[in-house]
Amino acid sequence: MNKFSLAILLIVFVSSIGFSQPAATPWLTESQRAHFETLRIAGSEALFNLDYETARKNFKEMADAFPSYPAGPQFLADTLWTETLYQTRRLQSSLYGSDDTFYSTSDDKADPKLVDQFRSLTRQARLLTEARLKQNPHDPEAMYFMGAIQGLKASFEEAVERRHFAALKDGSDAVDKHREVIKLDPSYRDAEITIGLYDYTVGALPLPVKLAAGMLGFRGSKKRGLATLERVAKEGNWVHDEAKTLLIVLYTREKQFAPASAYAKELATKYPRNYLYRLEAADALVSQAALERQANHSTTITSAETEAFATFDSLLKDKTVRETASRYFDLIHFKYGEALMTAGLYERAAREFLASAEAPGAQQGMGTMAHLYAARSLDLAGKRNDALAHYRAVLARPNVYDAHDQAQSGLKEAYKKKLT
Repeated sequence: MNKFSLAILLIVFVSSIGFSQPAATPWLTESQRAHFETLRIAGSEALFNLDYETARKNFKEMADAFPSYPAGPQFLADTLWTETLYQTRRLQSSLYGSDDTFYSTSDDKADPKLVDQFRSLTRQARLLTEARLKQNPHDPEAMYFMGAIQGLKASFEEAVERRHFAALKDGSDAVDKHREVIKLDPSYRDAEITIGLYDYTVGALPLPVKLAAGMLGFRGSKKRGLATLERVAKEGNWVHDEAKTLLIVLYTREKQFAPASAYAKELATKYPRNYLYRLEAADALVSQAALERQANHSTTITSAETEAFATFDSLLKDKTVRETASRYFDLIHFKYGEALMTAGLYERAAREFLASAEAPGAQQGMGTMAHLYAARSLDLAGKRNDALAHYRAVLARPNVYDAHDQAQSGLKEAYKKKLT
């Protein structure tokens, strides 16, 4: 998955969970604001803890209590979008890290009813915001919401509908709106998170693509983008945790594994029901160990990897995880398999991948990928006949992430570990 697509995918964290600062002429009265904040905090905490039912309940109450305010429908759209990613095992960022096949042709299509529901909610939020801007054209709060809605649309278009150019346009529009917010109110720190993400995204594009993007007016800087996100993580009013979430992903892609792991552990402690942060921390530890082992030309399992393996084992035994996420053990087993594969423990990795495919409630696409990675692990372990059986199993399953093409390649030639 390319860096631009990943960043657009995650723009929801910066655009919709966070709340905007009140304008000079308040949209809500003081008493309304207090009630709103109670619902916002409860809904956002539920969303971070993967409790989508509670999040929806709070945001639905918000929409009913404040029918002229766009936050309710916007947050409901965000919940719908995020839960869709979670159910399809796409909310864990490093799942996309090893192959650039996420946006290849696939049997995994968006549900038209889901798309219609999302569009209805974002349209409702946009119309309410436009009505406010007609009355107050320079209202920072309304401008912030408009950018947030565009960013949310970009996220959905890229991750669910695979409409890449539409996502680029709406993402760019979101940044323009939030730059206007900063002009109107330079202290509006939360609006900077969208700008920082955009800067990093465009700055991270491959050179030929970056040059073409520059000709179309899209310019950015990875260094400036990271610095902006780091500032929001420290100084943001409502979206500092969203900034930290983004930095986990971007630090990992920049091979800055220590700060990525630190933020993941911090957020895992704050949101104990969100096991994805624990997976992110383990991923960072494994990646750091692989980097060090490559530099030292060593094959020894490191303490960081031992800690990561212990994290996976604890997740599979954790009572809270079993109660709230037993349907998603396929993802935990899959990530455990990836960690073992990275460490060179190929037969153990294959067992975890197969456990992923066979987990109760395993998602179809995850099962396809699990068989593919099991086959690769078995190839690396020198068990070619076993690997061939799983490449064939991939071809009998739904095609996701270009898995069928990868399986065909595996049938022709044994998989070899890529050098980084």
